[in-house]
Amino acid sequence: MLDVRRLMVLHAVVTSGSVTAAAANLGYTPSAVSQQVAALEKQAGIPLLERVGRGVRPTEAGRALTEHAAVIDRQLAEAETELADLRAGRTGRLAIGYFATAGATLMAPALARFREEHPGVRVDLTMTDPDDPLPEVMRGRADLAIVVRPRDRLHEGVHLVHLLDDPYRAVLPKGHRLAAKRVLDLADLAGEPWVGSERPGPCLDAVLEGCAAAGFTPTFVVESDDYATAQGFVAAGLGVSLIPDLGLANRHPGVVVRRVRGPEPVRSIHAAVRETSLGRPALDGLLTALRDASAR
Repeated sequence: MLDVRRLMVLHAVVTSGSVTAAAANLGYTPSAVSQQVAALEKQAGIPLLERVGRGVRPTEAGRALTEHAAVIDRQLAEAETELADLRAGRTGRLAIGYFATAGATLMAPALARFREEHPGVRVDLTMTDPDDPLPEVMRGRADLAIVVRPRDRLHEGVHLVHLLDDPYRAVLPKGHRLAAKRVLDLADLAGEPWVGSERPGPCLDAVLEGCAAAGFTPTFVVESDDYATAQGFVAAGLGVSLIPDLGLANRHPGVVVRRVRGPEPVRSIHAAVRETSLGRPALDGLLTALRDASAR
């Protein structure tokens, strides 16, 4: 295989017209330039230069290689520029996974700011419900994912950036006997029929662990796949529910929402990124935008 550095030396000799001029342009000695050209001729198996007076000119083979060297030189310059843009976060691509209730509150304002600051970076968004997006980050298929995880749970090779804690609220039918209370003890709901609002996973775990701490296991009489539907079941009088605050942006007119205590179940929302990706300017910019959005 032809040596690229020697091709660049040949290109310098041909475009400058002499070994001496090429050496001055490259910062080499004339002897070093001649050695590089001689080594390239040996690789090529054919003369590349011929003497003309005090200078040199390319042979047919020399002209052909010089033209290829010019293309390679341009491509190398383009590659260096692209790498510099990637290092600076001016270009590139980020694959992001998020769940529905984090979309409007966190992802939308963060993405709007990110696009202002990094207009050349492409962002591919995927709503991951009902799947857990963390494995996609661990496998390198996603650069960042919004996930619900306990603060103290570690995952090898993954860095979790805490964004916010999303507390669960009691959702009751209007006219329910507990609706007059401004704050409910979680144990107040122990004997009630429950409307499920969470699929199995870390969000449901937060609910079940809170109920266990309050001394009971909820009796689910209806299961729902989303918060809006769960509110509809509650409004119809089928039971009570716990729904996270972010899931109550659009409240059903037939329900009342109350804080709970003793304990207050909370789902902890994080941005998950691979540890090896930390320090990338574009990714760090998105993390900053997400942190700022969650602080509002």
